[in-house]
Amino acid sequence: MSQPIVTRSSMDRIRHTVMFEVFLVMILAPLMSVMLDRGVVELGALAIVLSLKAMLINLLYNYGFDHWDVKQGRIPTQRKLVGRIIHAAGLELVLTATSLPLIIWWLGLTIWQALLMDVVMIAAVMLYTLLFNWVYDRLFPVPQTQPATC
Repeated sequence: MSQPIVTRSSMDRIRHTVMFEVFLVMILAPLMSVMLDRGVVELGALAIVLSLKAMLINLLYNYGFDHWDVKQGRIPTQRKLVGRIIHAAGLELVLTATSLPLIIWWLGLTIWQALLMDVVMIAAVMLYTLLFNWVYDRLFPVPQTQPATC
């Protein structure tokens, strides 16, 4: 009989989400300021609002994705590269769909300007997501219960 797969605790998920967003805001706010030639305070405020929204989505998305992995018989912290790419791409699609209207309104951009900006950000954030989660899983693995040996 196989042992159940252990997933991340609620506190671990909160730590993951907060760390992910703090590091991302620290990287993106200054980059967006330079790219858009706007004040870092204005873009920092937008980044924080987007970050708070993303934290909630990230928490729910990762919880759901981990459960999907478990249903497939996979240990979430041991995802292969393909699984990590699917995870990162799916998260970015959800975040884009929920962020574009806010970005358009906040920055007064057209949908095409916002989409172009978002394509650049999506590429950067997807790479960041892939690397962050891979490193996080190595730094904070979830120990699996081992069956007793006779």
